[in-house]
Amino acid sequence: MKMAIATDLGNVSEHFGRCPEFTIVEIEKNKVIKKDVIKNPGHSTGFLPKFFREKEINCIIAGGAGFRAQQLFEEFGIKLILGVQGKVDSIINDFIKGKIKQGEDLCNPKKGRGYGIKKEDGHEE
Repeated sequence: MKMAIATDLGNVSEHFGRCPEFTIVEIEKNKVIKKDVIKNPGHSTGFLPKFFREKEINCIIAGGAGFRAQQLFEEFGIKLILGVQGKVDSIINDFIKGKIKQGEDLCNPKKGRGYGIKKEDGHEE
């Protein structure tokens, strides 16, 4: 299992696309075998779902995500768990224990403006 967690200062970010970084975690046999933090490579419509598909990510965890990103993750067969809040390390442990639950999407249209990474294509969802 390889997952990406939208990250902001060690916490799960409210907004998937605009978060400053992602924590990439590889889990095998209920153990973390690799964990890296990468800068957000950019926010434009459809870019990040394709980026993570190419990185063979199986699951995304975030506070919220835009409608188009949600559609693309579904098309690509990548599990998307939204409504998650808390410290990234705690979330990883909870995920391994099967305690992560889908919550209410924290990302509403236009809510992400002014937070984190600016959208590059000029289109605001």
